[in-house]
Amino acid sequence: MPTKINPKLTPQKLLPKITRLFELSAEKILAREKSWQPENGTPVFTVKGKYTSRGWTEWTQGFQFGSAILQFDATGDERFLKLGREGTRRHMASHVSHTGVHDHGFNNVSTYGNLLRLMREGRLPQDDREQDFYELALKVSGAVQAARWTKLADGTGFIHSFNGAHSLFVDTLRSCRSLAVAHQLGHVLMGEQDAKISLLQRLVEHALNTARYNVYFGAGRDAYDVSGRTAHEAVFNVANGVFRCANSQQGYAPFSTWTRGLAWAVCGFAEELEFLATVPTQTVDAAAKAGVQSWEAMLSEPIQTWRAGAQLEVALVEAATATADFYFANTCADGIPMWDTGAPNLHRLPANYLSKPADPFNAHEPVDSSAAAIAAQGLIRLGNYLIAKGDKKNGARYRQAGLTVADTLFSEPYLSTNPKHQGLILHSVYHRPNGWDYIAPGQQVPNGESSMWGDYHALELALLLQREAKGDAYLTFFGCVPK
Repeated sequence: MPTKINPKLTPQKLLPKITRLFELSAEKILAREKSWQPENGTPVFTVKGKYTSRGWTEWTQGFQFGSAILQFDATGDERFLKLGREGTRRHMASHVSHTGVHDHGFNNVSTYGNLLRLMREGRLPQDDREQDFYELALKVSGAVQAARWTKLADGTGFIHSFNGAHSLFVDTLRSCRSLAVAHQLGHVLMGEQDAKISLLQRLVEHALNTARYNVYFGAGRDAYDVSGRTAHEAVFNVANGVFRCANSQQGYAPFSTWTRGLAWAVCGFAEELEFLATVPTQTVDAAAKAGVQSWEAMLSEPIQTWRAGAQLEVALVEAATATADFYFANTCADGIPMWDTGAPNLHRLPANYLSKPADPFNAHEPVDSSAAAIAAQGLIRLGNYLIAKGDKKNGARYRQAGLTVADTLFSEPYLSTNPKHQGLILHSVYHRPNGWDYIAPGQQVPNGESSMWGDYHALELALLLQREAKGDAYLTFFGCVPK
């Protein structure tokens, strides 16, 4: 596999880089907030080193204030708690009730969820009114996200993207954390005639249908069926709920793999496995029954005693490991991927470019560091999950791969050390097909810029590793809910 996994890395060995990352992040968050004007829209990505907005959907504001909250979590610096807390209170309410996007987990768990988690951990003073405020926001957010529901021919369904009821995005998998938290807080979606709709069931069905339609398993589904490859979008006929075709909005083509979408899958499946392991068996079985019945014929690993929760775990592990293995095989030696595995000018790169560290300054196709930041966390979580389940060999391989990617990201040329640049992680790409990414004079492709999601996920990755290195509580998105 092209990614050269370093078997000797540990979170403790990465601590000096993590400390430096948070030192740099402090400067950059403060600089960004000083220049940001709310009336200009949410910060999305940098142009010439300064964060700017790009209207498409409002999906990055949670990362703006969530980054400040993570900075406080890591350093204890009260300035960032105030910034994240006040930003959440003043600007995030519209995101809680936003019916037009599939991004509730990104926006609201990153803000309200992180603040509630800090209160649960005793990092914030206990305040019952403030706690109720965070909990209510998270409950409503999960229900609003779950209401974006498209029913399929087999009776299951999925949360549709902002493109419309026909559209299943691979990204949404990780944003389903909003449904998970709302369910654990005891909430349901109320439907017609007061029908009580389980948020956990919708999460499970969405995850299974993402695996079924957005992930390939080498089973001959079409001429491009390579195990672990992902499609950004799956398209359905909404009149009868039948799958029609793969598609891509931000990738090069439906039958190439947009690597940030791949990263969302690696991370999303791993996180949902961690979450579902905390839910009572009987509850998981009830939520999973309908979804796994439509999956049963596709599972490659037989289950001795049929149980919906066991089938669900096999399906999600299979999807997580397939996508993780594809990431290994199609990523440069240092763990940084090109923006798309089928990008049209990859053939102009050296024939063995995957066996070398990525070159973000090449003249042909951009890399995407934000995909690496997302995937690294997923690889580490998948590795930890498998190790806990007794699969130490494979678990260690995924975990060390994630640490290898983190080691690269937390170093130059990806770590931004220029105090005049507001971004933290350089060489992120937003929307290559639309041509939205800034190309500097003298360069042929986008490089040297940052994104809100890339910076946020790098901080989340760093905090995960810092906590482990120091023996602190394991970081999870559902840590905001009492056990």
